[in-house]
Amino acid sequence: MHRAGHLAARILDDVAPMVFPGQTTEEIDAAIEGMVADAGAVSATIGYRGYKHASCISVNHVVCHGIPGPKVLKEGDILNIDVTVIVDGWFGDTSRMYVAGKLGRKAERLVQVTHDALMKGIEAVRPGNTFGDIGHAIQSFVEAQRMSVVRDFCGHGLGQVFHAPPNVLHYGRPGTGPRLEEGMFFTIEPMVNLGRPETKVLADDWTAVTRDKSLSAQFEHSIGVTATGADIFTLSPGGKFHPTWT
Repeated sequence: MHRAGHLAARILDDVAPMVFPGQTTEEIDAAIEGMVADAGAVSATIGYRGYKHASCISVNHVVCHGIPGPKVLKEGDILNIDVTVIVDGWFGDTSRMYVAGKLGRKAERLVQVTHDALMKGIEAVRPGNTFGDIGHAIQSFVEAQRMSVVRDFCGHGLGQVFHAPPNVLHYGRPGTGPRLEEGMFFTIEPMVNLGRPETKVLADDWTAVTRDKSLSAQFEHSIGVTATGADIFTLSPGGKFHPTWT
């Protein structure tokens, strides 16, 4: 899990210089596909339920599962790039936010709140706590910032399969849901909207967008539960997890 997570995170580090105004999302995806192949790994998304790309790239009001294509990035666009690789049968799944050019003030605040919400969720991970504790930590923080948590999509178990139980909700009540146990592997990947939480899926059956067209952001780590907390498998090797790393 460390090797798979490290590769996925390294790819997201390496793709950072490719995000700029005038770039297309299909060019970014092509580079990611090449990086996966060069590493001797396998893309988990190519061929998954008919999906044809090595990444999901979700721009501005796209919540998740954005399909790479000829769309040209504009100054100030924010985008989530989500990559999952398979290394020796183990899955590494991670996503993070990028900006084409300079972050606008509202977008910057949204990105920061979403990043911090993920980390607060991870802080709630320890044996004996529950998945409701994770969701509550995320939801209470986000809503205190007058933003909303998407309900329609969630984190998931993984390991030697891409998606497995349990669902990892990013909202909830303390003390509810399954209890965390040492050795569990799963993702935490909150999606946060500047507006309301409702989403809709477009006719392509993949792209999910905010119903009110408000901006959305997401960060995702794959983690394992240890005896004392959480082991993050997808830490950025170059410290580039946040788009303002420069």
